[in-house]
Amino acid sequence: MTSLTHLDLSNTGFYGKIPSQIGNLSNLVYLNLGGVANGTIPSHIGNLSNLVYLNLRSYWPEPLLVENVDWLSRLSKLEYLDLRGGNLSKAFNWLYTLQALPSLTNLSLSYCTLPFLYSQSYALNFSSLLTLDMSEVYYPFFPNWIFGLTKLISLDFSSNIIKGPIPDGIQNLTLLQTLDLSYNSFSSSIPDSLYSLRQLKFLRLSGNYLNGSISNAVGNLTSLIVLDLSSNGQLEGKIPTSLGNLYNLREILFSDLKLNQQVNEILQILAPCIAHGLTTLDVSNNQLSGNLTDQIGDFHNIVTLNFVDNAIGGSLPRSFGKLSSLKYLHLSKNQFTGNPFKSLRSLSNLLDLNIDGNHFQGVVKIRDLASLTSLQTFYASGGNFTLKVSPNWHLSSQLNELDMRGWQLGPNFPSWIRSQNKLEHLEMSNAGIFDSIPSWFWKITSHADFVNLSHNHIHGDLGTTLRNPISIGSVYLSTNHLSGKLPYISNVGQLDLSSNSFSGSMHDFLCKNHDKQMRLSLLNLASNNLSREIPDCWMSWPFLTNVDLQSNHFVGNFPPSIGSLVDLQSIQIRNNSLSGIFPTSLKENNKLIMLDLGENNFSGTIPLWIGEKFKNMRVLRFRSNNFSGHIPNKICGMSDLQVLDLAHNNLSGDIPSCLNHLNAMTLMNKSTSSFIYSDVNVTNVNRIVYLSVSLWLKGREDEYKNFLGLVTSIDLSNNKLSGEIPREITDLNGLTFLNLSHNQLIGHIPQSIGNMRSLLSIDFSRNQLFGVIPPTISNLSFLSMLDLSYNNLKGKIPTGTQLQTFDASKFIGNCLCGPPLPVNCSSNGKVHNYDHKGKISHRHGVNWLFVCMTFGFIVGFWIVVGPLFVCRSWRYAYFDILDYVWFKLRSFC
Repeated sequence: MTSLTHLDLSNTGFYGKIPSQIGNLSNLVYLNLGGVANGTIPSHIGNLSNLVYLNLRSYWPEPLLVENVDWLSRLSKLEYLDLRGGNLSKAFNWLYTLQALPSLTNLSLSYCTLPFLYSQSYALNFSSLLTLDMSEVYYPFFPNWIFGLTKLISLDFSSNIIKGPIPDGIQNLTLLQTLDLSYNSFSSSIPDSLYSLRQLKFLRLSGNYLNGSISNAVGNLTSLIVLDLSSNGQLEGKIPTSLGNLYNLREILFSDLKLNQQVNEILQILAPCIAHGLTTLDVSNNQLSGNLTDQIGDFHNIVTLNFVDNAIGGSLPRSFGKLSSLKYLHLSKNQFTGNPFKSLRSLSNLLDLNIDGNHFQGVVKIRDLASLTSLQTFYASGGNFTLKVSPNWHLSSQLNELDMRGWQLGPNFPSWIRSQNKLEHLEMSNAGIFDSIPSWFWKITSHADFVNLSHNHIHGDLGTTLRNPISIGSVYLSTNHLSGKLPYISNVGQLDLSSNSFSGSMHDFLCKNHDKQMRLSLLNLASNNLSREIPDCWMSWPFLTNVDLQSNHFVGNFPPSIGSLVDLQSIQIRNNSLSGIFPTSLKENNKLIMLDLGENNFSGTIPLWIGEKFKNMRVLRFRSNNFSGHIPNKICGMSDLQVLDLAHNNLSGDIPSCLNHLNAMTLMNKSTSSFIYSDVNVTNVNRIVYLSVSLWLKGREDEYKNFLGLVTSIDLSNNKLSGEIPREITDLNGLTFLNLSHNQLIGHIPQSIGNMRSLLSIDFSRNQLFGVIPPTISNLSFLSMLDLSYNNLKGKIPTGTQLQTFDASKFIGNCLCGPPLPVNCSSNGKVHNYDHKGKISHRHGVNWLFVCMTFGFIVGFWIVVGPLFVCRSWRYAYFDILDYVWFKLRSFC
């Protein structure tokens, strides 16, 4: 094929090393091997002296290796060179070889591994280069040689790791039309030198740390088509008035800034460029306020309008209906009111409508939706809407995504859904549906990725309407009134049937007709009426990461085959009647981050290996079981642990002194995320599942989810623990809840307890602690609950801003004085006792109760025994009676 001039094998499915014989195709002008080659680039390509276009793009994890680039020097006609993804780490002369190519106009080194050239003072001669792409090469600096490329019209240096200011040297590139410096770490204001590049058409500076305000000099960039400053959280103030003079602008992307301006002021500034053809305005995630007015109707060319996550209020103006070109409208997370569909009903070209998270309300009728014929995505949750349509009405558009959470769609199951055959995402939770699920529903959603009908009043037995197993990607039917046996499923990724009335055994659901491996990753059957033993056939469900079976009626032992679930991250089986020893099969589940065995009948000891195998554990809850023995020191190996609840067991021995190794309970390593979540793979897409757990904190049980990631708690109460409170526990300065009550602890409260400045709650009640309350406890300024009652503490209660606000009952059963107790400490240093109401029991240092008891005992003793010493006959009679009683007792026995 030596006469071949054009060879394109890209995206063909070929894959392998480039044969050296390719150098024989000496007439090649165009060679594209993008994405099909690995190994080392043969130097024989240098024989292709007629090449004008060369694409050797490669992909991770097997990038093309470019050991040297000497062969490139022979390609004098080369104009286009694409080495994206290549490994040039050994080609130290890459820069000098490339700059010598006399015809090179387009160069792409994106994703390449390049050797750093720390000296940047070389005189280079890229005489013909027009476009340069060095995105994601992870350069820590901006190379000075680029400032000499005076003919450059396009420069992409995005997604690197450059810090500091944007270099002024860019002003030398006066012919630049495209400049992309997005997703670096630039931390300066936008330099004035940038505004001198009057040929710029595309300016992208998003994803940096730029600060200050947008200069009025932006009006100099009269050729701009796209201006992207998004995701620079320190850019603040107002948009400059000169922005409205940029008549060529088509896209303004100002999301994730700190613009604090009236929304209509922005629209008034932008009115001229909107009139000349602006199609995209994105000012989402800012601090905009005010109301929209009828001025919005003048923006006839607008295609995308994004006001998400601001503080814009009022009702939508009727002039919205004039936006005939509008296709994408995002207004979610604002403070809009009224009925938006009166303004939006005529937008026949609208494809994507997102208005959730506002204060919208009203009755939506057929005429409000009839003209939305192009709609494909509809998100309108968070309002107070009622849909009133006839039973035979059908939505005129075919939706891909529909979210009507919180609408009143019932009481009957909405029959208009039957016409929606393209649904991939459907949410109708909390929609006031008091009906059963019709059989046709499972047919139209059989190819859906997500269906949520939770928090309704849906009833019935799913088995009566299912013709085939459920095969939806994710199914959420929780908090309804569904009953009967669990339904069969197939190809379901997530299944939540919690808080229903399903009953019977899990055996058929879990074990029957599952010859192939099921791809379920999340299973939530909590709060049902399921009973009998948990079946031991979990081997068919190898992809499970989250299993929640809590609050059912399961009995028997923990099924050993759960240990085969190597990806398991969370298992909750609390509030059942399971028994047996700690499930040793869990030893293989080393990815667990939450384990809740609470409120069961497990017994035996906590195994020593627990801390070695559960390195990722964040919530460990064994509350209300019959575990005994010591708390193993290995438990301290779980450095990520945030919640440790071993309360209400029969544990004994000392509290491990190594608890200070629980690093997640220190301020230095405390989580900043308010959630604890697991990664779930659904149809080869990773999704986040936020975990929740029931915890006893502040004296009551609550479900924690939204703030679980911020909770750090140790609860060892109601056991038989002895010894002293280890001083090391006070190193946990990020701990928020500590409960050691109802044990047999002795010794002093650690003097360094004041170091635990994050504590919100302490309960040391019902122990045998003695000594004084450490004065440092007054340092705990966030403390909202403290219980030291029924110990042997003495002395004055330390004075502090918090301690005197607690109820006196939290200090009773001790020998304490001072506020909040109504007991004054005596001037001579003696301490008064007081009763359970905190009232003093004596006023002059004499406990008359003890005096009277002693006097009564002495008098009573001599009244009975005294006559026996005086009268011999009485003594005989007394001992005769004792002999008689003893004889009768022996006879009776």
